Amino acid sequence: MALISSGYNPDKPMENRITDIGPRKYDEFYPPVIANNKGKWLYHEYLQPGIMVHVAESGDEVYTVRCGGARLMSVTHIREICEIADKHCDGYLRFTTRNNIEFMVDSKDKIEPLKKDLESRKFKGGSFKFPIGGTGAGMSNIVHTQGWIHCHTPATDASGTSRRPWTCSSRIFRTCVCR
Repeated sequence: MALISSGYNPDKPMENRITDIGPRKYDEFYPPVIANNKGKWLYHEYLQPGIMVHVAESGDEVYTVRCGGARLMSVTHIREICEIADKHCDGYLRFTTRNNIEFMVDSKDKIEPLKKDLESRKFKGGSFKFPIGGTGAGMSNIVHTQGWIHCHTPATDASGTSRRPWTCSSRIFRTCVCR
């Protein structure tokens, strides 16, 4: 009965059929400068650590400011990242496979205000929330397994260090076992 009330017609089972339930296609979320120049990029340059420019055949440029991110982020931290993207980048940002955050702007004039904003945001201890860098020969974010946090995360694969407990020194064993 529930199928009939939802509009399902058993005589025409393909009518009004939803074929794809899931996220929308990724290219719908490109910034306009990237969507307009997809596959038409000539070159890129590193202007300074963490700041790149990509130049298209059309002459369009997109400037990227890369900063370090954490593997696990709180909702508050993600909202702060989105606030920065809304303020400086028309709402566009990208996360790399190494959990870095890339803010993309279409003008060189927008780099300095974005950079100053990122550098002004610090944790209570004084360290940068968004350290700029990780491009070229610079060090990128180190990605490691989640073995150290799996005791506090509901569903994981606990892929940390694994050896037979009796072959490990007591110091290694204590760090590898859930507490």
